[in-house]
Amino acid sequence: MKHTYHIQGMTCNGCRNHVEQTLSKVEGVTDASVNLEKEEATIEMESHISIETFQKALKQDGGSYSIHKSGEHYHDDDSASAKPKKAKPEGKGTGTFYCPMHCEGDKTYDKPGDCPVCGMDLVEEQNLSATTTTEQWTCPMHPEIVKDEPGSCPICGMDLVPMEPDLSAEEKSYNKLIKKFWIAVAFTLPIFLIAMSEMIPNNPLYDVMEQKWWNWIQFGLSIPVVFYATWMFFERAYRSIKTWNLNMFTLIGIGAGVAWLFSVFGMLFPDFFPEQFKTESGAVHVYFEAATVILTLVLMGQVLEARAHSKTNSAVKELLKLAPNKAVRVVDGNEEEVSIDQIEKGDVLRVKPGDKIPVDGKITEGETTVDESMISGEPIPVNKSVDDKVSSGTINGNQSFLMEAEKVGSETLLSQIIHMVNDASRSRAPIQKLADTVSGYFVPVVVIIAVITFIVWAIWGPEPAYVYALVNAIAVLIIACPCALGLATPMSVMVGVGKGAQNGVLIKNAEALEKMDKVDTLIVDKTGTITEGKPTVEKIGSFDESRFRESEILHLIASLNSSSEHPLAEATVKYGKEQKVEISKTENFSAVTGKGVEGTVDGKKLDLGNAKMMEYANAKLSPEMETEAQSFQKQGKTVSYLSIDGEVSGYVVIGDKIKETSAKAIKELQDKGIEVIMLTGDNHDTAQAVASKLNLADFKAGMLPENKLDEVKKLQEQGHVVAMAGDGINDAPALAKSDVGIAMGTGTDVAIESAMITLVKGDLHGIVKARNLSHKVMRNIKQNLFFAMIYNTLGVPIAAGVLFPFFGILLSPMIAALAMSFSSVSVIANALRLRTESIN
Repeated sequence: MKHTYHIQGMTCNGCRNHVEQTLSKVEGVTDASVNLEKEEATIEMESHISIETFQKALKQDGGSYSIHKSGEHYHDDDSASAKPKKAKPEGKGTGTFYCPMHCEGDKTYDKPGDCPVCGMDLVEEQNLSATTTTEQWTCPMHPEIVKDEPGSCPICGMDLVPMEPDLSAEEKSYNKLIKKFWIAVAFTLPIFLIAMSEMIPNNPLYDVMEQKWWNWIQFGLSIPVVFYATWMFFERAYRSIKTWNLNMFTLIGIGAGVAWLFSVFGMLFPDFFPEQFKTESGAVHVYFEAATVILTLVLMGQVLEARAHSKTNSAVKELLKLAPNKAVRVVDGNEEEVSIDQIEKGDVLRVKPGDKIPVDGKITEGETTVDESMISGEPIPVNKSVDDKVSSGTINGNQSFLMEAEKVGSETLLSQIIHMVNDASRSRAPIQKLADTVSGYFVPVVVIIAVITFIVWAIWGPEPAYVYALVNAIAVLIIACPCALGLATPMSVMVGVGKGAQNGVLIKNAEALEKMDKVDTLIVDKTGTITEGKPTVEKIGSFDESRFRESEILHLIASLNSSSEHPLAEATVKYGKEQKVEISKTENFSAVTGKGVEGTVDGKKLDLGNAKMMEYANAKLSPEMETEAQSFQKQGKTVSYLSIDGEVSGYVVIGDKIKETSAKAIKELQDKGIEVIMLTGDNHDTAQAVASKLNLADFKAGMLPENKLDEVKKLQEQGHVVAMAGDGINDAPALAKSDVGIAMGTGTDVAIESAMITLVKGDLHGIVKARNLSHKVMRNIKQNLFFAMIYNTLGVPIAAGVLFPFFGILLSPMIAALAMSFSSVSVIANALRLRTESIN
């Protein structure tokens, strides 16, 4: 019988293999094959097996995956992998854990432990839920009393004291490891001293008792090391062999396990071994010191890694420190201090001098300067006044102001930045495929090399040949380090993404970092990207003063644009209100993408926009009208025509200042060999004026959204790697199609959603930062991969003894363990160097 089922919860090939093996082991199954893309399992069986049997097998295997009838509509809460998150565990952590090597992609776990694929300790994700918890108070005599504010205990009357914050899972894991490490050292050191005493002539220890009794003492001292302090390595090794996810712990478990078991067997059955394994006293030479020193050194490596891992996400931790716990809410003129999670949209908050701004919103009263450096990366405080936007976590200057809360909780910019950094840190760069491919064959190859090493030394090695064979085979197993390869890419990505966030460059995924380093062509939009995107009305004109005065033209334009959200429209409405014109109701309003808007005001049919809009509305432009408009367009201004009942009757001139950083940023990008092309929906004369100011040789005007998309496709077909920078809805198709979409953080949500990189401050200098960041991250990844590759390429042959025939050099398994432990730490340390790099 053959049946096809749906499998829920798979994210990578590791998952597919795991599910396939689990289903194959079910009694009665003759064959099971799993398709990751289709999320299907095809199972052949001797006779019918109920789906409940397969569900039970997957559940007993850990419950990460679930099986359903093909085509059946199931609910997410039925799925083991999609089950609701458990309540946040005790501590200030988030309850979300992930593998630092991303073995199963961006998969997360809801409790601490080991990665089921590589065996490494899971790392806890950092987010705002861990930091915005209000401080609580408790009674030292009655800990069950917990209050949100200081006071006295209702039972005994004692003053309440602040509750000690629980340690994060990260700190708990480190403390647990360091405790085990010191226990391992305490028992390993005497074993090492006893073993090394054999090198002393007329060993004084043998005057106390015979060597075989000292061997028993070493055995007794090794038990706490093997069965307590480092037992987790053997558990991980067993699990890796059971699931056939071979990893670093497979090699450590085999190597150290063989040394320890050989020693125990040698003590119990000394007559089983030939003379070359025995000492002068007739006792078999034991390797308790090698096994325990190896395991202790590997444990030391884990301790150093745990401490180093905590530094790789330091950028997120710095961002988390920005999140305030409390805010001052104003209700009916009265101020009250409230917890940050009690704030709702529309609340009026007072922000005092030096305070952190609690949520995203706009200033309703007062003016100030705000330090936005931790979010935008720019050190100069920004002036803010009424109606200006302010962001959570930024720091108020020396003046108090009132603000209205617009975005709270997970909607705030700070929360979104942290969420994006976490997601990007767990994403996989394409270059990691190389390391993944090598790692897939690594452990079996190393085990084969170890076996060959034993055979070669046993046959051709000097006496005692078997001793040399055993020691060198163990050294080969111990020195090999697949995790150094696995960590090479994710560590650099994590540090690099955090570095970018601190400088106002938000990376959506690791692929964006890799592609940005290869970009040779950059397309930029004009309005809001090159220019400030804060247009102002400079002139209202009438082509027929006898019929429509300028004030009437302004009234109609402002009324029509009151229904539009376009920046140019907002500028005209604002100008109209300043001129105190009456805003009339607009009927039948609609926007014509890339051209303009239309509607009916005061019974008049209106069309407002560029020359293409007039053509669309069948309103004829005279040569005189075009000449008058061109005089403004050649100065870089935008001119919109107004047709009333089919006749072009007026116009509005709008200026948009070029950002101060645009010219410098474009020159820096050109100096890096990147061709910069400006595409704008504006007319040719306006585009020409802006391009000449920026020394841009290549630009195209009158571009509709589909034209920008076509331009990206054309450049890609020519073999260019294209980045597109824009801020509007009309840029979204081109942003999505480009190799790297770059959105201005000051732009629309649609543009930001379509992009791979978001620039918080929204100026072109951010692209320079993104380019520098990608280059340095990719260089760092290549260094890590080189270190890991060369380390293993040289280390394994040296451990096998290739230098012995020429130089008489052999590598002790203990030295091999030390080298292996530091290989991963060195990769992490190299990645951490990115924190000190400048990307400006």
